[in-house]
Amino acid sequence: QMQLVESGGGLVQAGDSLRLSCAASGRTFSSYAMGWFRQAAGKEREFVAAIGWIGGVTVYADSVKGRFTISRDNAKNTVYLQMNSLKFEDTAVYYCAARRMRLATTPHEYDTWGQGTQVTVSA
Repeated sequence: QMQLVESGGGLVQAGDSLRLSCAASGRTFSSYAMGWFRQAAGKEREFVAAIGWIGGVTVYADSVKGRFTISRDNAKNTVYLQMNSLKFEDTAVYYCAARRMRLATTPHEYDTWGQGTQVTVSA
């Protein structure tokens, strides 16, 4: 069973950047599509970005397109989320998730989740 551990969250000001990391255990990381989701207080979990198992295919939510970049390093079993030009509304707990093979954009399609990392953006 794959395990995911996120890191890199914190408190920043609007306009700043952060890079989240998600380290995966297991030797089959390269065969998993990876996604980032976020959940703000009182709201449902929402899709942020996803990357295919090869890494050439990426998908973004409209709200982060052009500001966030998802990438992966299969040699390090790690997926990243580079977040630039952060806005107050990006404040949330960010989760990484994994699913076999094809990427997806809805939470219920992912079967492995990390514990989340808090990102707080002050206005």
